[in-house]
Formats: sequence, structure tokens, C-alpha cells
Amino acid sequence: MAKQCLECGEKIVGRIDKKFCSDGCRNAYNNRVNKDSKNLIRNTNNRLRKNYRILEALNPNQKTKISRAKLIEAGFDFNYFTSIYTTKAGTIYYFVYDQGYLPLEGDYYALVKREN
Repeated sequence: MAKQCLECGEKIVGRIDKKFCSDGCRNAYNNRVNKDSKNLIRNTNNRLRKNYRILEALNPNQKTKISRAKLIEAGFDFNYFTSIYTTKAGTIYYFVYDQGYLPLEGDYYALVKREN
């Protein structure tokens, strides 16, 4: 029995574990399956990407100090982050993937990059 392409249904020729007849069908299938179907998910992911780009641009040396006003001026939204890290001393860092920020006194933030 011949195996069929998961995207277009065409007969697959080649290896037994092959799922698609071409790279084009594989790409189309994965793009369709991984598409952000809900506006909430798409908008949240876009917001996280924007916050990440802002932190990355403002923190080229992996550690710096910046004012809240500069972050807001760049379009940063403090409501969107991917994780919270609390040190043993109780200091709370907020992260957007590997880019983080720590609230300091006087409306300043320490920007850091987490080591992999």
C-alpha cells in the first residue's frame, strides 16, 4: 500500500518514513498546523517579540541600566513577559525569553541577559 503526502495526498516515493512528497508540501503543512489561529495568541506573541527586540536593542552589552521612560518611549509593555526569576535573596527579575529586567529605585531598571 502506497503512502500518501499529508498535505496534498499524492503518492510518496522514497524512504519508508517520508511524510511529504516535496519540501513545498512539508512547508505548507507545517505553516498551516503551526499558524496562530486565535487573535489573542497572535497578539500576545507579537507583543512578546516586540518587547524582546526592545530589550535586546537597549542591552547590547548584556548588562545595563535604563530609565522606565526610555523603555516606554521605545514601546515596551511591562504586562508581557515569559518568566519570573526570584533569587535566594528575594530579588525578582522579569524575563522575556533570555532578556531580563530588574526594577530598581527611582524608576530605573537593570537590563540583563541570561546565560544559556
